[in-house]
Amino acid sequence: MSKGALVDFIAAKAGFTKVDAGRALDAVLDGIASGLKEDGRVALVGFGTFSAKKRAARSGINPLTKQPIKIAAKVVASFKAGSKLKDSLN
Repeated sequence: MSKGALVDFIAAKAGFTKVDAGRALDAVLDGIASGLKEDGRVALVGFGTFSAKKRAARSGINPLTKQPIKIAAKVVASFKAGSKLKDSLN
């Protein structure tokens, strides 16, 4: 599902205009990003938990030149699905 399709779904389900649904979706996404940046974790009970995880520096191989390279440490976002979301997929 694309972002546009999700906006259409939210508008139909909640009775919003597409503009309002788009703003609401953008606000939710901004809130999740802000929560990850500030607290490192955003939990939506039943849906899942977003968390920021530190990935250590490591060495890798450039696939074009086959030369070893150093990959810098960074923080990545991860998601663990909650029980209601898991159950809805079955």
